[in-house]
Amino acid sequence: MREPTFLILTALAAEPTHGYGVIRVVEELSQGEVVLQPGTLYGALDRLTEQGLVEVDREEAVDGRLRRYYRLTESGTAALTAQVARLRRNADAAAARLRLAFGGGL
Repeated sequence: MREPTFLILTALAAEPTHGYGVIRVVEELSQGEVVLQPGTLYGALDRLTEQGLVEVDREEAVDGRLRRYYRLTESGTAALTAQVARLRRNADAAAARLRLAFGGGL
């Protein structure tokens, strides 16, 4: 799973969120390293919807514009959980290798 996808799913893990909210949460989670453009985000949300990982939670009109909220599906939650476990294993393996090479500190 690519980092932007991981961060989008993570942004939606706590509660349904609209597109601009996802952009803000992703930027916050990545400490400014990943800044999604609207076109990129909505393309990713369409793809994730087609894959069954997210779905539209609700739509509401705000200032005459439609705001669509997305949420994780059960499959999305399972995919995110599996990715967290994979990243954790990889980080633990990297830390162990660094300890072998440089001793302590990690």
